Amino acid sequence: MSETTAERARRDRVFLVVVDDSPERAVALRYAALRAAKSGGRVALLRVVEPVGQSEWAGIGALMAQERLEEAESTLAGLAAQVREITGGIPMLITREGNTADELLALLAEDPRISILVLASAADSKGPGPLIQALTGRLGAKMTIPMTVVPGNMSEAELDRVT
Repeated sequence: MSETTAERARRDRVFLVVVDDSPERAVALRYAALRAAKSGGRVALLRVVEPVGQSEWAGIGALMAQERLEEAESTLAGLAAQVREITGGIPMLITREGNTADELLALLAEDPRISILVLASAADSKGPGPLIQALTGRLGAKMTIPMTVVPGNMSEAELDRVT
């Protein structure tokens, strides 16, 4: 029996989470994983590392860049285990170097499989966070997919209930 278009579209739905060092990252990750598990989709994790500044000592700069990439890959591997526990599937792991917003927009332009961006807002009252501000402000017109903003202070039980 052949797979229907709707079944294929649901299976190909990719929930992208931008992995930063904020505490809200865990909320976005869990939300995306639960949505993927319940809809038959998949999770992608993007970690963007800041480029190493110009250095007179190129060897040291290259070593620093390599260390940052290795740290990013290690972080993604740990989070991948969490995603796999929830979804039963292996997430896509993406590491890039540059400005987070620029690299995110470039990835969205390059990979049509990504269909939903999941971010969590800051749990405090200082605003939603710089990436959300940029993507809903000056870079909003460049977004090519829907963005889900999850309140950063949601508990696991609340996330389970709304997904």
